[in-house]
Amino acid sequence: MTALAPTPVDGHSHSASLSAPDRPGDTARGGDHGDGAAGREEKPHGKMLHPVVMMLWVLIMAVAMTWWVDAGRFERAGKLVVPGTYQVVPKTHDVGMLVAPKATHSTPEQAQPANVVSAFLSVPQGLVKNAPLIFMVMFVGGMFGVMRKTGAIDAGIDRLLQLTSGNMYVLAPLLMVLIALGSTLLGFISEYLVVIPMVMVLTRRLGLSNLFAVALVAIAAKIGYIASVTNPLALAVAQPLVGLPLFSGLGLRVAIFVVFLALGIAYFLWHVYRSDYRLAEARAHMQEVAHLHARLSTRHKATLLVLAVAAAMLVYGTRELKWGNLELSAFYVLTSLVTAVVGRLDSRTAADAFVEGLKGMMLAGLLIGLAASVEIILHGSYVLDTLINDFTQMVRGQSAVAVANGLMGVQMALDVFIPSVSGKAAVSMPIIGPIAQLSGVSPQTSVLAFLLGGGLTNMITPTSGMLLAYLATARVGFGQWLKFILPLFVVLLILSGGALAFAVLSGY
Repeated sequence: MTALAPTPVDGHSHSASLSAPDRPGDTARGGDHGDGAAGREEKPHGKMLHPVVMMLWVLIMAVAMTWWVDAGRFERAGKLVVPGTYQVVPKTHDVGMLVAPKATHSTPEQAQPANVVSAFLSVPQGLVKNAPLIFMVMFVGGMFGVMRKTGAIDAGIDRLLQLTSGNMYVLAPLLMVLIALGSTLLGFISEYLVVIPMVMVLTRRLGLSNLFAVALVAIAAKIGYIASVTNPLALAVAQPLVGLPLFSGLGLRVAIFVVFLALGIAYFLWHVYRSDYRLAEARAHMQEVAHLHARLSTRHKATLLVLAVAAAMLVYGTRELKWGNLELSAFYVLTSLVTAVVGRLDSRTAADAFVEGLKGMMLAGLLIGLAASVEIILHGSYVLDTLINDFTQMVRGQSAVAVANGLMGVQMALDVFIPSVSGKAAVSMPIIGPIAQLSGVSPQTSVLAFLLGGGLTNMITPTSGMLLAYLATARVGFGQWLKFILPLFVVLLILSGGALAFAVLSGY
């Protein structure tokens, strides 16, 4: 058993829990087999691309596509694509334009492939386009920095671990169900960025790496999005576009949610079992440190109450008041101020903690902006509409079951280039809907294909700004995540194909 060395942290005594470090950025204890070895968080110099470098390579590939993919465009009614209006747009193929001193600009009469200048300009353009989301993400980090400084987060997690005897087999399913419900019912995804740092503290207490922290949150949140039982962000656009009542057909989506989430939880716990985590050791350790954390202080309880009220307001604000990223950013700043007052932090300490929290989210914000740059490059050269047209043409003339699965494949491909759920629905559903009906696929099934395809791809695509933000927050490499999640992704993909076949054959 690891020796205990209590140290005071902001008035709250902590112990080294299973040798797991408490400070963000410290290396958590990895395992000797399974994922534990991968979880040692060694610096991957020469082994794994930095996420920013990886996104720059994706951006370079997008620029290349603007040269070898034909240009074309659909007519649009507002943001919606008008089916049957695709036309090829003549495109310049002068290689000298690649190094032109000015950015290229396409017109409906003449498309211009991206050049070096427009590629570099797309980086700040992506940051500007996603500025509200980026600032929201950064303020989440600032708020957590202040909360962590009060010591209430660590004290609360220690108390939670004592009550459950450090049993990850109880904690993980409970947390994953709650996260998945928020995602599938309310459309929460970016809101869970604030949860990841807290889960990181929890997993470190139990000697698990940051990979387990991001996996617990991401698997639950992504599966919630795959099913989207009443997810307003996905369904409010997709269903009305094919003439369906909002939230209709939820019976099959509930069944998919239950099955997929059960598999996700089992997959996560299997990796916990294969790691260095041992329940008997965790229980013994919790008993040894129980006397150090017999009860939370009044200040800690008040700070945690602020967090609970903030969570409730977050649900109410996004659901009833229609808060967007700007309103959420303001809310996180206000919560930071209230936390500092209730947690009795002086102004300098609180400000330093907030700024440190902001710094921790800088990489996540940059990756979100870079992900938007890919869409800007493809859209600006009129390549995006060509990809949509080509993908949808591929599924014509097949059997209904094949078309349904083909439409899911189309959505998976489009999700790489259009990470926005509502944006992808606006450009794809007006085209996919008529194709599906002509092939004997119901509108409800075409919406299900849209949900399954987009949700699955978002588990693994490097152009998902939010996935990259999750990984950056937990300091987990994309390659490490891909290796971890691919087996589950393949299983869910096969089951999704079966669900679509069932939907077609049952007349869903």
